[in-house]
Amino acid sequence: MVIVESNVTGNEGITRREYVTYGSAIAGCGLLAGCTEADSENGDANGTDGTGTTDGTYSVTMEPVGTVEFETIPERWLPYTADYADMGVALGQADGLLGVELVERFGTHYYEELPGVSVDEDDLVDLWQSGTDTELFYKLDADVHLIDPPFMTNQVQWTDADIESVKQGVGPFIGNTIFSRSYGWHDYEYYSLYEAFEKIAEVFQERERFEAFDQLHDEVLADVHSRLPDENPEIAILAPESVAPEEFYGYTLDGGTQSKQWDDLGVQDALERSGIGGFHETGGMIDYEALLEVDPDAIVIWQEAGVTAENFEDDVLEPMRDHSVAQNLTAVETDRVIFGGLFYQGPIINLFQLEMAAQGLFPDEFGGEELFDRQRVADIVTGEF
Repeated sequence: MVIVESNVTGNEGITRREYVTYGSAIAGCGLLAGCTEADSENGDANGTDGTGTTDGTYSVTMEPVGTVEFETIPERWLPYTADYADMGVALGQADGLLGVELVERFGTHYYEELPGVSVDEDDLVDLWQSGTDTELFYKLDADVHLIDPPFMTNQVQWTDADIESVKQGVGPFIGNTIFSRSYGWHDYEYYSLYEAFEKIAEVFQERERFEAFDQLHDEVLADVHSRLPDENPEIAILAPESVAPEEFYGYTLDGGTQSKQWDDLGVQDALERSGIGGFHETGGMIDYEALLEVDPDAIVIWQEAGVTAENFEDDVLEPMRDHSVAQNLTAVETDRVIFGGLFYQGPIINLFQLEMAAQGLFPDEFGGEELFDRQRVADIVTGEF
């Protein structure tokens, strides 16, 4: 239970599967747009550094919403972007996850490599149903929304009144848009991936799991950094407009978590250097002629427009090799067009995508090597660490 100022009645919660079965049809969305309970015998041993009181309530402070007070640990929770969904899963809260913005942008397939860790996509509500209106949030009846309110008002066209209605009638919001730092409306504090993850660990009172991930993350990065080649290649991060692409949405290394693995590998940003900029800044697209003028050392293709690791060769690489302009790109000639995975990554997905990025960009050093222990990650999630 969460302390709120009022309790609006008249909207009863339904199960996730009931909503998937009986809810309205999924609206289109373009490019713009197991659970471990706290052990009562351990007392504060699994708690966080968040402010607590003698009556068992605690508070978490995170920009931009400020301080949120909790009477009990939330069980039913709702993120919007999949980076926060992955954080909750990492903290052992998968059973309480209700939905996510677009299920196809949530890398649940990565969990298949972690024994005992899974998320059933059929149980998740795609939040673009019914236009992501407030009625849907009432039906889902989450204890907490791991969502940045300004993202909803600026990107999903909610009003401040919508935010307040759901906050008071359903549950509070706490979150910060971290995947990109290119939104003009984001004029408040940014968090790194692990800074935001620590705040969510406070929400779920899962300090030990957070610290275990933090230690693992530091160890993996230290190993990777010790083995990086002297080269600092320039990359262009692109999301294809379609398969067999002719145009792309470009993305810069703006410090957001969507490009954390590339920042960690010390690459340089070809689009920023060239002055073309990214999609968030310009709203435009990049064709092969413009890309040839930039001519990056490597090209990273994000998983959009139906592109997957399995069809990457047929749907992206072969068409580029056969294209009269694209075949002249240095990255195509040197076979450094790399599948980049997903926009949204929390602590689990980031480990997989860092490994994939290192293998793709520096195959002579990292090719074919697992850079982290899958069982160790699974043990943290399932509480066996």
